[in-house]
Amino acid sequence: MLIKLGKKLNHHYYHQIMGATLYAFAVAIALNYFWIPGHIYSSGFNGLAQLIDTLTHGHFPVAWGIASANLPLLILAWLMLSKRFAIFTAMAVGLSAVFVPLFQTQTVLTTDPLMCAIFGGGLNGMAVGTALRCGLGTGGLDVIGMIAKQRYRTKVGSVNLAFNAMIMVGAGLTYGWQYALYSIIGVVVSAHFIDVFYTHQQQIQEMIITNKPEMMCEHIQQKMRRGVTIIDSAHGGYTGKDKSVLLTVVTQHELNDLREAIQEVDPTAFYSESKVEHTGGRFYEPEP
Repeated sequence: MLIKLGKKLNHHYYHQIMGATLYAFAVAIALNYFWIPGHIYSSGFNGLAQLIDTLTHGHFPVAWGIASANLPLLILAWLMLSKRFAIFTAMAVGLSAVFVPLFQTQTVLTTDPLMCAIFGGGLNGMAVGTALRCGLGTGGLDVIGMIAKQRYRTKVGSVNLAFNAMIMVGAGLTYGWQYALYSIIGVVVSAHFIDVFYTHQQQIQEMIITNKPEMMCEHIQQKMRRGVTIIDSAHGGYTGKDKSVLLTVVTQHELNDLREAIQEVDPTAFYSESKVEHTGGRFYEPEP
């Protein structure tokens, strides 16, 4: 597989390499300049690595914790998801384990726990969201979530919540409960930035009213891999003319392409968009 990747290292692979590098760099900066000075814990396996480092009084450093905790999940990703996804996720995890000690510093920008929680969480969320957008995971709960979503069509929100609650309890027992609350703020900020940067998982339902249904449907299917449902015999209340209603669901990432397709076929078409909480059936999910 590695030889094959070396021969076919196209633009897409460079994109993933840059995503892995950016993730590792941002996590190292967040940890060394914000989380450690502010006594803030991250979420997921990075937070677990911090907790292990604290409980062992530095005898098992964060970098070792990141690498060792993620190893079993990288094996699962290789077996259950895809080899390419596992390789680039391993690259992101490995680079973060290298960059964390590499960027250790005595420079303290601020010890204010609120500022450290906000800026550390923001950097982490930007890093994770960018990595996911580039088609690679960041290890830990990301891999568990992707396996559950792809193989079992379910989410692991309760597992994530319980795991992160354990980390926050560890922060409270170690530094005091006020730092656990600050760490929760950091987790919330991180989650918000992940949603901002990673738009593939956000689904949008598009309703299109047009008098060119067949042409519109064909153009959308050519431009993107999405099915369209046509509802005929709609009637315009103002114009009195017969129309067709088209329904499709796309991701937030695909929304601009869909709008372009609509404008190219029928610039006068009316369309509206609404967020989708859940889809079932055969909604296309690209391979990781």
